[in-house]
Amino acid sequence: MSNVKRVYVEKKPEFAVTAKGLGHEIRHYLGIKDVTGVRVLIRYDAENISDETFEKACGGVFAEPPVDILYRESFTKNETDRCFSVEFLPGQFDQRADSAEQCIRFIKEDETPVIRTAVTYVIEGNISEEEFEAIKNHCINPVDSREAAAEKPETLVTVFEEPADVKVFDGFKDMPEAELKELYDSLGLAMTFKDFQHIQKYYHGEEDRNPTMTEIRVLDTYWSDHCRHTTFSTELKDVKFDDGDYRDAIEDTYKEYLKDHSEIFKGREDKFVCLMDLALMAMRRLKKEGKLADQEESDEINACSIVVPIKVDGVEDSLPPVFERQLRHEVTRREHSGQEQHSEQEGVGEEIPQPHEDKGDDERGREPPDDGQKLFHAEFPFLQI
Repeated sequence: MSNVKRVYVEKKPEFAVTAKGLGHEIRHYLGIKDVTGVRVLIRYDAENISDETFEKACGGVFAEPPVDILYRESFTKNETDRCFSVEFLPGQFDQRADSAEQCIRFIKEDETPVIRTAVTYVIEGNISEEEFEAIKNHCINPVDSREAAAEKPETLVTVFEEPADVKVFDGFKDMPEAELKELYDSLGLAMTFKDFQHIQKYYHGEEDRNPTMTEIRVLDTYWSDHCRHTTFSTELKDVKFDDGDYRDAIEDTYKEYLKDHSEIFKGREDKFVCLMDLALMAMRRLKKEGKLADQEESDEINACSIVVPIKVDGVEDSLPPVFERQLRHEVTRREHSGQEQHSEQEGVGEEIPQPHEDKGDDERGREPPDDGQKLFHAEFPFLQI
């Protein structure tokens, strides 16, 4: 018999904002008009927890009595209702489960509960199997989630297989350029080949050993320094458009982007289709047409800024303020007439380069930008022309 305890928590109708919003999306975005109602319940599975502690958690951790309805083991629904549950993929961090475990330890600190959560959706109305699958696809993000089994598991304790030894790139530090390029192409890295060569130089001269797969992947992940994110810079080779109300408009916009891309980067093989380029194409086109002559450009690659002429004591200042914003560091700097105010979120622990004083990527082992590649300071950071 399973030792896992299960509860479902649902917002009372007057507080069911998420369920109402999802119902609106299904009817108006997916176009499934026969859906008459949507319910969203949070499913908690708990193990290694005493009955007394579990009862306390039901009224103070899993649910809030003024706004929630708590069901034990199962919940009431109509026979015609369709339901499914969604859980995180193995390895994905479950914030809700982690918070519940920590709160339960406050109740009984000598217990070590194991919590797993899922979101259960109940779809009311007479819908077809195809429409039900469309609703599932809308609710489940395959990148981090999957459909969860309805049955209660025997245990929540996960047993992991012994992993294989970490791969070592034998001969990496002394590898000829041609072989190194072949290895670089096979790994699908976000960094450039010159970055890869710099890593080889480091392991040859400083470490005098060959790196592991883990080391290369970690370096590739944290090499970006805000500006070379794998997602944004991944080449898009096979772009498809799903059916929907806005397919024609999106497809026409994408075709217009491809047309502008071929004109602006004519003869350049290094400029491929990617999300970063999609975000910048409108700006590049405006610049080519001479409509961005008053923009600010600099070699700064870490932040965005806006230039606003201001008047001080009735006199227009020739040194406009610079507002600098960095995504990861949560830094805001305001400069005016040589006076600087600098606020930084506690715990950041990383020095922030001054605007227009960037030392370039070459000192960090990366290739500095070409003369024609200057940062366009606009609404978003890392916008490079």
